Amino acid sequence: MELLYTAHVPPGDGPFPTVLALHGWGASAHDLIGLAPILHRGEALVLCPQGPVTTPIQPGLDGHGWFPITSPDAPDEASFERGAQALGRFLDAALELYPADPRKLVLMGFSQGGVMAYDRFLREPQRFAALVALSSWLPPDLAARIPTGDALADKPVLVMHGTQDPMIDVERARESRKLLLDRNVPLTYREYEMGHEISSDALRDLVGWFDDKVFSPIQLA
Repeated sequence: MELLYTAHVPPGDGPFPTVLALHGWGASAHDLIGLAPILHRGEALVLCPQGPVTTPIQPGLDGHGWFPITSPDAPDEASFERGAQALGRFLDAALELYPADPRKLVLMGFSQGGVMAYDRFLREPQRFAALVALSSWLPPDLAARIPTGDALADKPVLVMHGTQDPMIDVERARESRKLLLDRNVPLTYREYEMGHEISSDALRDLVGWFDDKVFSPIQLA
């Protein structure tokens, strides 16, 4: 595997509902793995790759990301593409190694990881069952790739954001909401009185959304 990662593998042979969870800037592969015992009662396979970019966050301690932060509006195109390609290769390798249910594969990203989740979802929408963007934003150049019509009609999307977020203003989430709704994406949008985080209320709603919208519905195909 090209990227370091953590994994939560449920007991049994599978295939398992699967979440590919992407951390934000300055975090690591351990950042979101703590959600694994909570999501779907611990019965989902959760894979948390670590971004390929290393950045010092304090003396003697490094964090990681998917692309360098060079602009508040849009990432550097070449750096972003390197991160996107590394993520794509990780996903291909991980799905060969682990017993994921291809009908219930979900992308979830926090902050910068949410941008990567949006990107991967729009590159290969047929591959994923749903998308979750936490404290993140949808850059307009990625939004331009959203297909028109009903191409994503069966792909639920959840966007959660804090009204007190000091890192990514809630207005950017509201702009993302409009971009998604304008393209008929089946969106659940939630705001919370929180900062750049996942509050207990948000976590409760996140767990419920996974079960109601993705993991529990009967798959006929």
